[in-house]
Amino acid sequence: MPAPAQPILMLTRNTALWQHWQPLRLHGWLPRHGTRIADWTDWRDQNHRWALLDASLPELADWTQPGHRALFQGQLALVLSTHPSDEQGHHALLQGASGYAHALTPASELDHILQTIAHGGIWTGRSLLQRLLADVSQRLPALAERAQGAEWATDLTPREQAVARLAALGKSNADIAQALDITERTVRAHLSATFEKLDVADRLQLALKVHGISG
Repeated sequence: MPAPAQPILMLTRNTALWQHWQPLRLHGWLPRHGTRIADWTDWRDQNHRWALLDASLPELADWTQPGHRALFQGQLALVLSTHPSDEQGHHALLQGASGYAHALTPASELDHILQTIAHGGIWTGRSLLQRLLADVSQRLPALAERAQGAEWATDLTPREQAVARLAALGKSNADIAQALDITERTVRAHLSATFEKLDVADRLQLALKVHGISG
C-alpha cells in the first residue's frame, strides 16, 4: 500500500511558481498554498513540518536578520529563489533552512531534494557547499589539526580517511581524484562507504564530524 501523501505548504505570492510546484503531487506530496508568514505560523500550529518557501516573499526581504530563525524551528523548509545567490543561501541556512535551491527546479528534482532532507541531509548548490565547508575549515584550524588522529577515523581505511579530509575542506570529487591520483568513481565509492560508516547524510555533516563538532 502506498504511503499517504505528505502535506507541504508552498509559500509564495507568485502564481507561476505555485503552478510550477504543483507536479509534486505526482511524487506523493499534498500541496497547500500560503502567501503570508501568518500562513506558515498557522501551518506549524497544525503540527505540519514541510514547507517550500519563496525567498522573494516580501516579509523575508532581509535574510541577514536573525529574527527569521524562529520561523524555521522544528520545520523542514526548502528555500527556493528565482535568482539564487550563495550569499542569500548562506543566510537562509544560517537561519535554519534545510535547503536552498533554484525556484524553477523541476518537480522530480525537488522531490529528490525533499527526500534528501527527509533523510537528514542539507541541500545546497555546489559552490555554496564549498563555501560553507571552507568556512568551517578556516574557523576551526585547531580542530582540523586534531582531526588527523581523531576517533571519527577509527573505522575508516586510510584512503577513506584521506578522501573524507579533502571532502571536509570543500574539495570537489574531481579535486580529490586529482590529489589522490584515483578516479572520480573511486572517490564516490569511498565517500559512500564513509557516509555509511560515520552515519552522516551529506558533506556538510561529514565536515562537522571531521572537525570534531558533531558526535
